[in-house]
Amino acid sequence: MEDLKLAVIYYSSTGTNYQLAKWAEAAANENGAEVRFRKVKELAPQEAIAANEDWKKHIEATKDVKEASMDDLEWADAYIFSAPTRYGNLPSQLKQFLDTTGGLWFSGKLANKVVSGMTSASNVHGGQESTLLSLYKTMFHWGAIVAAPGYTDEAIFNAGGNPYGVSVTAGKDEMGEKVKKAVGHQTKRTLQLAQWVKKGS
Repeated sequence: MEDLKLAVIYYSSTGTNYQLAKWAEAAANENGAEVRFRKVKELAPQEAIAANEDWKKHIEATKDVKEASMDDLEWADAYIFSAPTRYGNLPSQLKQFLDTTGGLWFSGKLANKVVSGMTSASNVHGGQESTLLSLYKTMFHWGAIVAAPGYTDEAIFNAGGNPYGVSVTAGKDEMGEKVKKAVGHQTKRTLQLAQWVKKGS
């Protein structure tokens, strides 16, 4: 899958979605894609971050990760987004980033991009599916092509069976080989669809 460009864009407060995104980056590299690994800008007040030791540690550990930009969106053929659920919706940090894409959208530069999403919540039924559907609603407005994993590989069943995208229960020891394989499959599927779109354009 050479000549494919993938932007892996994530938001993570304590590291779960960072790890999902890193696995997606590794899988894309293994499949020959050119990858940009980016985080979205942190918007939370310092006092909120300081009150959570895990959040504070993660911010420090990932301080050198580049922030996502409009250039990354224009550059890529495909995107994988990973972000936790917030009351069944996208976190404000990722939503704010998506809300700044109007110029690219208006000029048609987001149409026909291939997109997939991953997420997490602190409990099993914590809004993972509705969070991914919230992400995909924006993609429909872009004219992007959603590459949900569906039930196209056994890895999806083994990692919890969410057909909208890999999702995990944060802090429940789910971040093992089964989830890694599911992320790998979702990434490969996203790249495969992007390759078909690129060849046909």
